[in-house]
Amino acid sequence: MIDLFISAFVTLFVVIDPLGCAPIYAGLSAGADRHQAFVMALRACVIATLILLGFALFGEKLLGALHIGLDAFRIAGGIMLFLIALDMVFERRTKRREERAEELQAAHVEDVSVFPMAMPMIAGPGSIATVMLLMSRAQGLEPSLVILGALLLIMVLTFAALAAAGPLMKLLGERIEAIITRLLGVLLAALAAQYVIDGLKTVIG
Repeated sequence: MIDLFISAFVTLFVVIDPLGCAPIYAGLSAGADRHQAFVMALRACVIATLILLGFALFGEKLLGALHIGLDAFRIAGGIMLFLIALDMVFERRTKRREERAEELQAAHVEDVSVFPMAMPMIAGPGSIATVMLLMSRAQGLEPSLVILGALLLIMVLTFAALAAAGPLMKLLGERIEAIITRLLGVLLAALAAQYVIDGLKTVIG
């Protein structure tokens, strides 16, 4: 169970990327005071958590209603995560997030908790697919609770990163952030490849 928790924690940490969301949130909430920024960060994480928990608990039933097999979802989710990993390694993901933040600032959007922070930056397609893939591999109640526990811990860390976004960015600096993002991208690429291999094994077998 400890290995499962660590695996789920690392996978979700890489995909949700709290450290990557922090600088974007710092830019989006630049015009807000400390209390407003704190409240928006809390609201964003609560909404994202509810979305991810919903897909974690009921995503398999949704796939069944749409007549989509878990193996097909593993392969599609693995490909999607691999594309995200490529963006992280070549820093295209960070650039797109910054461009989105600049567009929202130009449009004078005040409350950014729901869009774009809760969706799609935290509870985006990649994190939704990851949660569903992890839950599909859990056999029994205890492994499922372990994965949900890892998800909740990641969301707590995400909230902490958003709440401390300003000081955190000053501490890390752009170069350290870029190095961390690329390393996590390589790990995510390997995990994505494993998802595709698992799906293909079952289909071919």
